[in-house]
Amino acid sequence: SSSPLFLQKGACVWVPDPEAVWVSAQLLQDFKPGDGLLLLKLGDGREVQHPVSVPSDLPPLGNPDILEGENDLTSLSFLHEPAVLHNLRVRFLDYNSIYTYCGIVLVAINPYEQLPIYGEEVVDAYSGQDMADMEPHIFSVAEEAYRTMIRSKKNQSIIISGESGSGKTVSAKFTMRYFAVVGGASQQTSVEERVLATNPIMEAIGNAKTTRNDNSSRFGKYIEIGFGHQGNIIGANMRTYLLEKSRVVFQNLVQDHSFF
Repeated sequence: SSSPLFLQKGACVWVPDPEAVWVSAQLLQDFKPGDGLLLLKLGDGREVQHPVSVPSDLPPLGNPDILEGENDLTSLSFLHEPAVLHNLRVRFLDYNSIYTYCGIVLVAINPYEQLPIYGEEVVDAYSGQDMADMEPHIFSVAEEAYRTMIRSKKNQSIIISGESGSGKTVSAKFTMRYFAVVGGASQQTSVEERVLATNPIMEAIGNAKTTRNDNSSRFGKYIEIGFGHQGNIIGANMRTYLLEKSRVVFQNLVQDHSFF
């Protein structure tokens, strides 16, 4: 009997690239165990040979075209670094979407521009809807936490994490704004207004310009928002964590603070 094929002619794979990180390629001939090279055709038409000395050298397989731009990464047939990066890129460039689900996790890409996707009409569209029924959005995550809290009468948490400049602070602000709007009243209460007003105050004192972000939060935040039985905001508590105490007595040449 013939040996089983690792890869068949025509298979789509991803190969490392020094500039693009990963580029797609198509297999020009069958690859069998023991073969030392893969003959590939890159997207720009070039034919290259990819050495394979051990099975781990085999390049990651590409997903079917029908899955391109999926709004949930867990729906992909092959979930690996190039597949994730490519899908996020397609959604950002071709679908004009900065949000993608990965199960219950929301992946957000900072567009570095204002987008018209956070108005009250968008809040209304997501209010009362299940995550699975709506396009990925920070409002969908906020709605899921809000409705679960109302239904189960238990505390809920939303963790926003990422690199400097990835948009954590803005995501937190839009989450708080969503809670303020869906509280039930057409007009925000004084408590809700004060909760939202803490953002510019904290940013004025705690933000600084860095090499990677012109308005970087130089502290961590734990925001606790209290809701009444009607689902409206009745109070909030914010704890800050000074992550860089050295900034108090020393300023780097390429990093600026409002007090310097």
